[in-house]
Amino acid sequence: MHRALGEAEKAAERDEVPVGAVLVEAATGQVIAAAGNRTENANDPTAHAEMLVIRAAAERRRSPRLDGCDLYVTLEPCAMCAAAISLARVRRLYFGAYDPKGGGVEHGARVFEQATCNHKPEVYGGIEETQSAELLKRFFGERR
Repeated sequence: MHRALGEAEKAAERDEVPVGAVLVEAATGQVIAAAGNRTENANDPTAHAEMLVIRAAAERRRSPRLDGCDLYVTLEPCAMCAAAISLARVRRLYFGAYDPKGGGVEHGARVFEQATCNHKPEVYGGIEETQSAELLKRFFGERR
């Protein structure tokens, strides 16, 4: 999660919402992909940190399936990202801050609880929650 927080800090430096994600090969602990949000810089509403690491890892593995991989992200994924996590067959999802407004895992759409969800990863929320939430509060506080 510390690496994901580092990616979130880099995103903030680019004036992006500070969310970072890291995808790890569970068996080896090897980082396959790491990224921070790039929606503003890429003019791409889908360029969330989670989407970027899923895309990069799938390309690196030459497979749309990321079986045996764990995803660490600093903020509860939105519904779009949760759906992509399911489709990629990510083994475990670890996230930092909860997102009552835009989350799609523990809040909102609760994607993994839907009957149409074919794969549900193990989910662990609140990992480094305070640090993740503080980074977001500081970022938005500076813009108000």
